[in-house]
Amino acid sequence: MLTIALSLCMVLAAPAVATGSVPPRAYVLFVPSSTTVRELADAGFSPGLMSAGLGTVTPEQTYLDIGAGNRVFNSLYDHGLAPLRHGRRACEAWFEEARERAETAPDEIEPGLLGELLEHGSGSGRPVAASGRGPAACAIGVETGMPRSAPGGLLFVSEASRGRAVRVARRAGARDLVIAIATPTGKTDEPIPIGIAGPGYRGDLTSDTTRTNGYVSSTDVAPTLLEFFGVAVPGQMIGQAIRSEGAVDPAGIETRGARMAVVASRRGPVIGWSILAWVLALGLVALLARGLAPAAVRLVGLSVVYLPLLLLAGAALEPAQLPETLLVTFGAPLLAVLTLVALRDYRALAVAAGVTVGAYALDAILGSPLSALSLLGPNPLLGVRFYGIGNELESLLSVLIVGGVGAGLAGFAPRLPPGRCAAVFLVVGLVLAGIFASGKFGADVGAAIDIPIGVAVAALVVTGGRRRWILLVILIPLGVVALLALADVLTGANSHFTRSVLDAGGLHSLGDTAQRRLEQTARSFVRPILLVALPVVAIGVLIAVLRRATLAGWVRDVPAMRAALIGAVVATVVATVANDSGALLLEVGAAYLLVFLGWAWAEGGRSTRGA
Repeated sequence: MLTIALSLCMVLAAPAVATGSVPPRAYVLFVPSSTTVRELADAGFSPGLMSAGLGTVTPEQTYLDIGAGNRVFNSLYDHGLAPLRHGRRACEAWFEEARERAETAPDEIEPGLLGELLEHGSGSGRPVAASGRGPAACAIGVETGMPRSAPGGLLFVSEASRGRAVRVARRAGARDLVIAIATPTGKTDEPIPIGIAGPGYRGDLTSDTTRTNGYVSSTDVAPTLLEFFGVAVPGQMIGQAIRSEGAVDPAGIETRGARMAVVASRRGPVIGWSILAWVLALGLVALLARGLAPAAVRLVGLSVVYLPLLLLAGAALEPAQLPETLLVTFGAPLLAVLTLVALRDYRALAVAAGVTVGAYALDAILGSPLSALSLLGPNPLLGVRFYGIGNELESLLSVLIVGGVGAGLAGFAPRLPPGRCAAVFLVVGLVLAGIFASGKFGADVGAAIDIPIGVAVAALVVTGGRRRWILLVILIPLGVVALLALADVLTGANSHFTRSVLDAGGLHSLGDTAQRRLEQTARSFVRPILLVALPVVAIGVLIAVLRRATLAGWVRDVPAMRAALIGAVVATVVATVANDSGALLLEVGAAYLLVFLGWAWAEGGRSTRGA
């Protein structure tokens, strides 16, 4: 600690000269892990929370990700990361091993890239001296040792007490940047406090990576430092420069962080207990009063359709687990009863699907954080996505959109000609795909593929498979992706799609992205938490194949619903293959397909009994 103090004193004791001749200086100080957002705000820093990794990672992995400005799941490396030992030689050997390990990842991960770029020179070609002390400096990849002056400026990385970080921030020049980060523990995947003091930082921290007030990523630190020193951010770095917005609000950041912290752990109990209660009630009705089974199937089906809507309400209210469970368990069936009282047949299903999809579309358009904070949101603690819709929502929304349009046509316009039915499928589906996939709104690349393919297939089926419609299945998704790319470029949305595809840096990088997704999809099918439901899905698929003639009979006289079911099945299969959580999307999509099949049974069974 004495060495650190002396090093900092040497930097801060430089002779005072005219402001224009003093090279800029930046400090990355890792303060004690117990440091809170409120303490950083009270010390004069612009506060925030930082995602330390993809899931739970070691402190060394967090430091490596900071230095690389990029990160992937640890499971995508060929082997784990060895503990970092003290000593300069040990550091050098460990870092070389980390470099070799990074080459096994299906992405352009370059440990120490931050330090290399700074030493190469700033925008004017002048080098920036990067040095530091301790394990953080070693893993980030800056030179370990005493700080030295350089014409382009100085970056110093070190551990420090909260008091010393405050003193450095107060004594730094008007052009200097001080980043204080709570030392990661590697024990949880919860975000860690971060604060920045310097020119332009006056409110809560955020970045284009997260688009969430008070929330940034570890990969954002390197681009922030590079922009500060006037160095161009390379394509290998997926992070975005951190900025501040609005007023300093540590209480709001802590509240949002607390909600994010319970999303993953609360998701299973709240959703699972609710669905279990509904299924048990359905089974009881089927055993005791078979004549009421169709009505019970409709009621449970609408409850499942309304479930995401109640979870969105839960994100707004932020209740404790028990109240949120009660809200979903009883709120969704209540909405289902009210809908069934007001409407009959497929119209009730169409309205329920439309209300749920419309609520999430409106939330995306308004830029609200509720989708991200809902229990079916993108789960920011995992560190992959921080805004828009996640994989769970993508899979169920794809089914609700395609199936909902079919139900609407069957209930409200049963005599509409096939060509116009196809146009309705395409217009509604493509508009919603644009909302959920656009970088300005939902920013989910998968939605640009799943939904267009689903409605294109539905349009093809409802028109009787005409040859001219077959091209839609191929051309429409490609057209949507191209339009979204153009919109992202023109509006400067800088979405994940733009950074991972348009700015990928060539076919090699695109290949890395595809490989990474395929590997993660394959791994998703062996995750223990998903293995319980996969056999059930497999049995359901087998039964559907064996009894396909019976299933077809339920919608024989409802061509729009038949087309919607086929389109929704194709959308679910495509989503499973195209996303990195394939098994999860398959299970969620299958659950919502079962809702629409159950409704078709209830309607088809009624027609059969009436005959």
